[in-house]
Amino acid sequence: MSREAIELTTPPDMSMNEPLLEREMSSSSLPESPPLPSHLKLYLYSGYFLSRWGARMWEFSVSLYMISIWPDSLLLTAVYGVAESGSAALFGSFVGEWASRLDYLRVLQLWLVPQNLSFVVAGVSVVLLLTYSDLKNSDVMAFVLLVVITNISGAIGVLSTLAGTILIEREWVVVMSENQPPGLLTQMNSIIRRIDLISKLFAPVVSGFIISFGSLIASAATLAVMCTVSGCLQYWLLVSVFRGIPALVERNLQRTSEASGSALEKPSLVETRDSSSANLSKNIARMPFISSWKLYLKQIVVLPGVSLALLYFTVLSFGSLMTATLEWEGTPAFVIGIARGVSAVIGISATFVYPALQSNVSTLRTGLWSIWMQWMFLVVCVGSILPKNGLVSASMLMGGVAASRLGLWMFDLAVIQQMQDEVPESDRMIVGGVQNSLQSFLDLMGYVMGIIVSDPKDFWKLILLSFAASTTAAVLYTVHVYRVRKHLIHFEKLLQLIVRQ
Repeated sequence: MSREAIELTTPPDMSMNEPLLEREMSSSSLPESPPLPSHLKLYLYSGYFLSRWGARMWEFSVSLYMISIWPDSLLLTAVYGVAESGSAALFGSFVGEWASRLDYLRVLQLWLVPQNLSFVVAGVSVVLLLTYSDLKNSDVMAFVLLVVITNISGAIGVLSTLAGTILIEREWVVVMSENQPPGLLTQMNSIIRRIDLISKLFAPVVSGFIISFGSLIASAATLAVMCTVSGCLQYWLLVSVFRGIPALVERNLQRTSEASGSALEKPSLVETRDSSSANLSKNIARMPFISSWKLYLKQIVVLPGVSLALLYFTVLSFGSLMTATLEWEGTPAFVIGIARGVSAVIGISATFVYPALQSNVSTLRTGLWSIWMQWMFLVVCVGSILPKNGLVSASMLMGGVAASRLGLWMFDLAVIQQMQDEVPESDRMIVGGVQNSLQSFLDLMGYVMGIIVSDPKDFWKLILLSFAASTTAAVLYTVHVYRVRKHLIHFEKLLQLIVRQ
């Protein structure tokens, strides 16, 4: 993996950065691999874009489908969010463990096929629910069955998407940047996040215009057809990347041989029974779920990971609950889509600002500046509770959320890069799975609060809870920075500056 030379600016007595310094020195002595072919990088980015586009279209549209199916209540929207986030929270660590053991091609297949198929099934279910709008009164069983199918499809979709996220963001970009020019990892991280945010920008706008000038049914049908067509193209693009980059092929062979070796080392059935009766607690600790979490909690970057996860316990994003509330208040769908697009533009700008800032103040301090920048803009969202005018309140809410994306996505990139640098190679995908599981659990808690506080009139309570979680995240990360650096501000440099003035 390429390591950022800027980390050398951090004082050498800091324990967190000592392994990184050693890796920098060792990597600098290795000969650089041939440059990555440009067309293969384009294939990687294109395949990832197609995957994220479908996911972002569904993410934006599903809340509008649910509020239309059951007007004047956030219940269906919140229940769907619980099903989606709950599945990721429960099975996210298993997905990371599983992805770390299978070969790359198998992970690709079990990512792309279920993801696209689940969106097709969910789209068909939504079309039926919208077409037969009186179904909940005329045939309750059929209505419940279609809602359950939609929720299960969404859960399968989010788990398969999680596998792809871990594979590309936590594994492939790291492997591809090894023995390459310094800065490539930061560049690839920024481009991957930029692709996600570009999808977040244009997919809701396209969906909003289809819904506003067409219909909800046309939107769901379009998504189903698009996923059917793009699935095969995504697979071809990403398989071409795998086969065209020797580092990925070599790492895949290494993973396969390690998995075979670990399988041969498993004890016999009799030994396992004896061991389980004598050492039950040890066997429980070896269970994938428990062992994955224990491994995660041992990492030096656990506090940044928890801080990032806390930011998912929020309604202060253009997610389903806030979108449904704005829709209930009378904000047109295309206006919400445009506002979400503006939010994504600001987020995209973060992917340009982050490399420049990180190269000057280090990854650790970039995260500190970013999370407090986000916090300051969220104060505007809290202020949106006060105005009695609905238009002013909605504008403040959407504006504060949109502006806060600059700090949010820079913080996201900073934490991801710290995990890439500090987590051992063999643990990277497992830790990534647990991190996503924790994020999904806190996202789930946000939807649970949406079920408890399901009246859109009480949305202000959810705003305050979200702001409290963001404040806690900022404080935790600040504690982590202080523990690593032993200070937060260079007071001596500040005094020198004052004296010069």
